[in-house]
Amino acid sequence: MTADATRTGTQPGTASADDPPTEDVVERDASSSTAEPTSAAFWAWTALGLLIVVGLAALTRYLEQNIPAWAEGTAVEDIGAAVEYPVYAILLGLLGNVAVTVLGWRDRIAAAFRTEFFIKTGLVLLGASINLAVIASAAGPAIAQAILLISGVFLFTWWLAGRFGLDDKLRALLASAVSICGVSAAIAAAGAVRARREQLAYTASLVIVFALPSIFVLPWLADVFGLSDAVAGAWIGGNIDTTAAVTAAGALAGEEALQIASIVKVTQNALMGVVAVALTAYFTLRVERRPGAARPGLGELWTRFPKFVLGFIAASVTATWYLDAAGADGKATIAIVNDLRVWFLILAFVSIGLEVRVASLREAGWRPVAVFASATVFNLALALGLASLLFRNFSA
Repeated sequence: MTADATRTGTQPGTASADDPPTEDVVERDASSSTAEPTSAAFWAWTALGLLIVVGLAALTRYLEQNIPAWAEGTAVEDIGAAVEYPVYAILLGLLGNVAVTVLGWRDRIAAAFRTEFFIKTGLVLLGASINLAVIASAAGPAIAQAILLISGVFLFTWWLAGRFGLDDKLRALLASAVSICGVSAAIAAAGAVRARREQLAYTASLVIVFALPSIFVLPWLADVFGLSDAVAGAWIGGNIDTTAAVTAAGALAGEEALQIASIVKVTQNALMGVVAVALTAYFTLRVERRPGAARPGLGELWTRFPKFVLGFIAASVTATWYLDAAGADGKATIAIVNDLRVWFLILAFVSIGLEVRVASLREAGWRPVAVFASATVFNLALALGLASLLFRNFSA
């Protein structure tokens, strides 16, 4: 238990009206480095830290691209093909964390962990993969399912996390991750509510742990339930929390299921900005507003709003226009942008792993796991009902 928790009489991870504002997930504490920011030693240590981050990112990409081939023909072939880069990046970041801590370098190289820059750049580039024209091909049922599913699962998770006494900022991250698009949504929510890095790392880890078995379980259940390809695809796209895992599960369920799953997931991803705006307003006007304080104006909302969401939307609109103008040739350019986005997100996940403090994760305890697991089950049931209702007569 931390000193602040002892003074206020609250348990770590629980909500308290008297809690001071927590560290923004994207803010940098200048005191984390033992050298002055203007000194030569500071820049030397920062350069070393940057080399470590980039080196671990390159190793992540190497493993992501080669492990499926190494696992081919073995008992772990399916797992090797399904594991995504966030798994390797966070694990390597955590191993690097242990190494630099033992060496006594961690605080000295901390300025190189540019989580904010990597995350925001990666999410802006993610917008280029959200083609609004593709969404329009299944606009009616996909948008209806996305709105109903996100609203229902988000509110359920928010309510349940409150019943478990979780901090409001962790509640926002968990609810966003399980209801929208996993790690990307958690990152957007973290920027909107100024969550701590440890809370983001905890949420990202839960997303990865739950997404991996879903790749195999959901296609199997779709076959057991006798779902049509369209319904199976909509169910998969509405449940699994990462786009790559949705693609893997959809491929196992069939080509048509893959198409529908991708459209449903992309539609949910596109609503990430809407949720970020809502969370910004809610935390500014309700959660962090002190009794008797003046009502925050639009200026305060603008200050709190994660501006990279505008870049995300602009990238989506630009990519949609470009693909329409360039035709088939435009896909190669978008593929380059998507590859660059992967690199930035790998750098972000490596930095998160390097920044994690085990004591903070230990304090969070088992309650976030119970909330996430319960919300996942609720998501499964609600998404199955919506998919069966909205896509039962759908044909591609």
